[in-house]
Amino acid sequence: MPPESPSHATDRFDDDDYPAYTMGRAAEMIGATAGFLRAIGDARLITPLRSEGGHRRYSRYQLRIAARARELVDGGTPIEAACRIVILEDQLEEALRLNEQLRRPAAGRSGVDS
Repeated sequence: MPPESPSHATDRFDDDDYPAYTMGRAAEMIGATAGFLRAIGDARLITPLRSEGGHRRYSRYQLRIAARARELVDGGTPIEAACRIVILEDQLEEALRLNEQLRRPAAGRSGVDS
């Protein structure tokens, strides 16, 4: 397999799901500890990918989820409850997005079938 071009490799960093951040860097970025990231992983809020060496790697999307959980925990919510709240918020956001998408008329559609 040929090596990736530099521009293609850089494009992955624009991908919200690309696991670009080590545990230490991820913790630093959200103002938390590595232990916090492990705890929310244990609670199944996020599942980091693993590098070939077995190290955890986090995406920007996962960091946004982790940051929201940290806000709740910092406000006094137990970590298990914070994780459940964030999961439900994420599910609600996705359901609302899908609902809006379904309400829009399909492109090229002339009407509703009877």
